[in-house]
Amino acid sequence: MKRYYIFLLLVLAQVCASAQALRVAVAGVSHGHSGWILGRANRNDIQLAGIYEKDTALAGKVARQYHIPPQQVYHDLGRMLDAVKPQAVLAFGSVYSHREVVEACAPRGIHVMVEKPLAANLPDALAMDSLARRYGIHLLTNYETSWYPTVAKTFQLLEDSSFAGRVRKVVIHDGHQGPQEIGCSPAFLSWLTDPVLNGGGALMDFGCYGANLMTRLMKNRMPVAVTAVTRQYKPDRYPKVDDDATIIVDYPDAQCIIQASWNWTFSRKDMEVYGDKGYIIAADKNTLVLRNRESAPAVTRQVTATDIPVYEDPFLYLAAVVKGKETPPPYGLYALPNNVLVLRILEAAKESARTGKKVLFTVQR
Repeated sequence: MKRYYIFLLLVLAQVCASAQALRVAVAGVSHGHSGWILGRANRNDIQLAGIYEKDTALAGKVARQYHIPPQQVYHDLGRMLDAVKPQAVLAFGSVYSHREVVEACAPRGIHVMVEKPLAANLPDALAMDSLARRYGIHLLTNYETSWYPTVAKTFQLLEDSSFAGRVRKVVIHDGHQGPQEIGCSPAFLSWLTDPVLNGGGALMDFGCYGANLMTRLMKNRMPVAVTAVTRQYKPDRYPKVDDDATIIVDYPDAQCIIQASWNWTFSRKDMEVYGDKGYIIAADKNTLVLRNRESAPAVTRQVTATDIPVYEDPFLYLAAVVKGKETPPPYGLYALPNNVLVLRILEAAKESARTGKKVLFTVQR
């Protein structure tokens, strides 16, 4: 009898945990990052209710790979949303498809998290922003660097202790050897290297990281100008889009240089912040290099999530926001106002690269 009661308690605990889990669905599975949620270990905090993918062959392949029951696989987005009734949807299709996902989810009151960037172009970003505000849903954008303890620590040091003083220059490097070179799937490559479906090449794919981080640092201040140069070092591999971009984002009292590329000799996501008292370099997820007038020579520190609060799992952050446990500040890395401004910066960068001229933000773009 005692064993029976223990078993019953375990079952009840599982039922309670399942009831508290965030019920999510996935819209599109062609993005190489879709495995983050499809292959995520079941910890009773996120419940995957269904996936939508219009490419039936791709949907079948993914379902077999991740052992997703056939009854949870849909080829019509609206039908899936009405059938599984998720609390939130994770968009892992092309960047261009993000608007379609929000158009389907917002009127149904379903929250959305998209992979970076928010949209493939500024008009789509503005339309998505309007829909999210009209229907009162959360619309978050997920960047890998949002999970980094070093990024969170950098902002804390700048804002709480003024370690580096007034920020004057920020240099941000993002990218890798190239999507073909690192083995992205054909389904991923088919839209990642398309100027419409991705909005561009490396400029969009990796320039968005720098724009997102600098916008957070400037707390959504509008820049005064954007200048950009793009290159095609590998036109045989990427004939339709740029594979290297340098973006200069100017503010009245600071400047950000974003270097986004599919031509690095290795993958990198790092940020250098220089102030009038010192500098902070987030060399990777866990390594900070610090120096100011009181701490010469430079000091290298290892930073983890035990040192500073940061969600290293973006889906737990989504769950916390949906359940009201977290409220993203407008300038937050995931937040909609930040990411609409990111698209303004990226659109200006594309225009500057196309025309060879600096784009001024004299009026709201």
